[in-house]
Amino acid sequence: MAKWKLRGRALTSIAAAAVLAVGGTAALAAKDFTFSEKANERLAKKLNLPIYFTLPKSTWAPLSGPFNTTDILLDFKHPDAIKTGSDAGLRLVVTPRAGMAARLAKSGIFQTGDLLLTFRSEWGGAGAYPNVQMGISHTGVAYIKDGKLKNIDNPLNEEYLGRGMVADLTSEHYRTLNLIHVIRPRGLSDAERANILAWATRLNSSAKRVYPSQIKFNDDYNAPKFKPGKPVEFVKNLGQIALGQNPPGTLDLYCSEFAWALLSLKGCDPTATADQFRGSRVPSCVKQPMKPLDAAGNSVTSTGRSAVVGLADGPLTVVDGLKIPATQKRELLESVFIENPEGLKKMSEGHRKVAIDMQPKFETLKDYYLGVSGGNVVQRLRARLIRAAFNRAVPENYSPTSYLLNTLLPADNVNRTMDYVATIVIE
Repeated sequence: MAKWKLRGRALTSIAAAAVLAVGGTAALAAKDFTFSEKANERLAKKLNLPIYFTLPKSTWAPLSGPFNTTDILLDFKHPDAIKTGSDAGLRLVVTPRAGMAARLAKSGIFQTGDLLLTFRSEWGGAGAYPNVQMGISHTGVAYIKDGKLKNIDNPLNEEYLGRGMVADLTSEHYRTLNLIHVIRPRGLSDAERANILAWATRLNSSAKRVYPSQIKFNDDYNAPKFKPGKPVEFVKNLGQIALGQNPPGTLDLYCSEFAWALLSLKGCDPTATADQFRGSRVPSCVKQPMKPLDAAGNSVTSTGRSAVVGLADGPLTVVDGLKIPATQKRELLESVFIENPEGLKKMSEGHRKVAIDMQPKFETLKDYYLGVSGGNVVQRLRARLIRAAFNRAVPENYSPTSYLLNTLLPADNVNRTMDYVATIVIE
């Protein structure tokens, strides 16, 4: 990251803005998230996020501060939102990389069962695929153990869990990140968090034994194990593997599917329910943490409490909720689909290939966006037809972005099971 000179010292750019926000260097103190106009201006320049990479406050989890931490806590408001009276922004926890797992655990902001979404801000404006994904490329699950915020991810290897499977955000993957969105499943009880901790601990301790012989990584994000109306056998299989029951075959899960399966075990005490996993049926304690998403939803056009958001609806939903004229909304939505070869160079080779391959297919999605948000009668009809076609072609899924998308549903929506907690900014 670029560095600034401030009072004779070299500071990373976001840290410098954060220091300005609190009026000095960070210190251990009871503090809460605050807003600073000067810091916000500097953060906006350094983060350089499109507004559809931020979130309305309706998505934010209620937090009970103050928090005892040396980290800097900021409410960031996107400058375009400030101009129009909208509330799109992010909560930021600005933390030095060294020792952050212990600080994050002790702060009281984060909890076992939280989802860790790898957020790549450099994807903003890079083209249709990275924009629709809202910059999110990976999902892990957090748990607090031994005074540290730990992570459990698939692949269950050292790249994600670290040398010796220490799983304390020091692996190659987490060591190279600057931003992590944290999403919280709603209403987890202490018992459910204890269960998630127990399952995560078992999977972590057995990772070298079970990966990749019993659990492996599935790189086809369009092939979820979930089938509507069918028992979630793959969740049972994950539990069996964690319990050392050695079910036949190999379970291949992509990162966000692994997270969905792990959270589905929240109602199962691994010790008390172990015998249930030996039976022929999926244990009754297994409960879905979130309804898998269709490709396109109806939450923008429906006011009903059972409306749904779709896998492709992120930027559409954020932009449609802004307090701006229809012409500006249209311009913003059109910008989501602009090809940007220079932006694509900032992506990894694998993601770049997917983005290039997918770009031609997004023209139809563009028509859907424009028809749903302010289109005329013909455009709205075409949008409904496109939505139906998308949902026939794409299976219900739980992509890395899906957990963030769920927070975009209204607070009283029956399908809303997730809240946005904060974005960890690693210096």
